[in-house]
Amino acid sequence: MPRIAYRDFNFRRDTLETIARVNDIVEEYAAQGFDLTLRQVYYQFVQRGWLPNTERSYKKLGAIVNDGRLAGMIDWLYIVDRTRALQSNSHWDSPEDIMDAVSKQFRFDKWADQDWRIEVWIEKDALKGVFWGICSKLDIPLFSCRGYTSQSEMWAAGRRLQGYFDSEQTPLILHFGDHDPSGIDMTRDIDERLGMFMGGTKMERLALNMDQVEHYFLPPNPAKVTDSRFDGYRVEFGDESWELDALEPRVLVGLVEQVVLEYREDDKWAAAVERENAAKRTLSEIAGRWDEVVEFMAE
Repeated sequence: MPRIAYRDFNFRRDTLETIARVNDIVEEYAAQGFDLTLRQVYYQFVQRGWLPNTERSYKKLGAIVNDGRLAGMIDWLYIVDRTRALQSNSHWDSPEDIMDAVSKQFRFDKWADQDWRIEVWIEKDALKGVFWGICSKLDIPLFSCRGYTSQSEMWAAGRRLQGYFDSEQTPLILHFGDHDPSGIDMTRDIDERLGMFMGGTKMERLALNMDQVEHYFLPPNPAKVTDSRFDGYRVEFGDESWELDALEPRVLVGLVEQVVLEYREDDKWAAAVERENAAKRTLSEIAGRWDEVVEFMAE
């Protein structure tokens, strides 16, 4: 994997130890199929007792990671920024190439004949990379709310979920957010506005909840006293808050998978998978015999 050096550094011994620990963490999660944000790496340091949970520690670690990457000592692909990305059109070298791509990417809607329609909603855009793998595997949509969801997106969601009801399916939203004054309130806000736009639907807040904070010994942060919801939050939970990023990726993935499999009817799912695989085989055969297809069409 790419460790590319762009600058020379004369690191101190403690900095080299930190870089080694960063590599241990990112390589551990890469082996599980995860890349991490800097925030997630930082929380691994905090949970393992290597750093105190302070903004100063976070900034210091960020500076070391930055220098370590420039020095060619940390893999560039293992730590990602999911809030910024380049968008561009896809291109192919030939029609045969796109047919081959189609054969791999073709999907039936495997929830079309299920009783439930499940969506995962997350507060933070930065965690999309953690959730998308499991959502793709289970063929369920992933929606990044980016804090409080805009009125436009909430209205559109209401129309979409109402469409499920109209098809005699029950929508279920699995919500993930920080455990802080606004993060807790966002679950209520989603439920309330969906009630206004389409009468409401079933919703489960899967994380972050206090039992998870206690079970996984998550590091606390001071709750924002400037948040207008702080007083109500403090009455119930005190002055501390916790970030969703502090939960390990495999825990977040496991929460989604456990609930989805509880609602999914496996016999209908298996039948849909078989139909999909048969269609993919047909498309793959067409791609492999593309010259014959072209000749046939010419005739």
